[in-house]
Amino acid sequence: MATPDSHPEALPLPALGATPAAASQPTRITCIDYGPDRVETREVSDLPAFLAQHRPGWCNVRWINVDGLADQGAIHALADKYRLHPLAVEDLSHVGQRPKVEAYPGSEQYQARLFILVRMIQARGARLHDEQVCIFLGHHTVLTFQEAPGDVWQPIRQRLQTAGSRLRTNDASFLVYALVDAVIDQCFPILEHYGDRLEDLEDRVLAQPGRRTIHHIHQIKRELLLLRRAIWPLREVVNTLCREPHECLSDTTRTYLRDVYDHTIQVIDILETYREVASGLTETYMTSMSNHLNEIMKVLTIIGTIFIPLTFLAGVYGMNFHDMPELSQAWAYPMFWVICLVMAGGMILWFKRRGWL
Repeated sequence: MATPDSHPEALPLPALGATPAAASQPTRITCIDYGPDRVETREVSDLPAFLAQHRPGWCNVRWINVDGLADQGAIHALADKYRLHPLAVEDLSHVGQRPKVEAYPGSEQYQARLFILVRMIQARGARLHDEQVCIFLGHHTVLTFQEAPGDVWQPIRQRLQTAGSRLRTNDASFLVYALVDAVIDQCFPILEHYGDRLEDLEDRVLAQPGRRTIHHIHQIKRELLLLRRAIWPLREVVNTLCREPHECLSDTTRTYLRDVYDHTIQVIDILETYREVASGLTETYMTSMSNHLNEIMKVLTIIGTIFIPLTFLAGVYGMNFHDMPELSQAWAYPMFWVICLVMAGGMILWFKRRGWL
């Protein structure tokens, strides 16, 4: 299991789901052109001028990344330039889609593209964000569309700046492999955080179970369920990429995708294990509370048992009869207390010998 990048307390009370403000985020477009001997990174400020230019001759792969979906005009301009299928463009414009992969063959109107939709899960501050990411793979071009700025691909950008790196010497599909692999590997530190939270909850359930404890257990079960919905379909996406050939996907990349598939299976196995642990914590909590209630009832029962004979004596000598011989004796009242104390002490000693106290 991977080591978390930060202390578990850095991610309290995560909340998954599409960011409500994603639609209002400004659209930012960046372009990275790279080849074995050269790489150029720039931010696209003038989109029409950028689209009018062709990819440089020395450039083997062009990666265009779009952060933010507010500028639909820019998105449709890129779709027209690179002849993206309208069904895929519709999917990227409507967030909340289930992860999937679609192969679009080339035609007179549209270029051959491999469309991949994944859910990117990442920690931002004290919250956990689930973001839709769409990837279009062509022969020499990769287009990525994100809901909002910020991703887990900064290490990939750094690797592209390193001369002789495997990314620089391979085709566009190898870049897509690296992007998908980074999205899946990001799940390991997040799951590690949940493992630490479950261990802490287990200690609290055994030591001091309470209403807040069961509230935290139900909360983490809901969060793990949301994570499962985001991660589980990735297995089929990666499996399809490994199994189904496509003209834009090289054999070398398909070989590396097998490792991504293994990572996906590991993530799902860890997630399912944590869900079982969370369910077990609920049962442990109920058992602990039941044992605690039994201890309370045992103490109350013992106290009631001790006072039963004392109540009987008090009831007998509390009756208003004139002919009770003990009432006229001077030693009667002290003797009454002696008998009560001896009976109570004897019962407590007997309970201790039986192991009830």
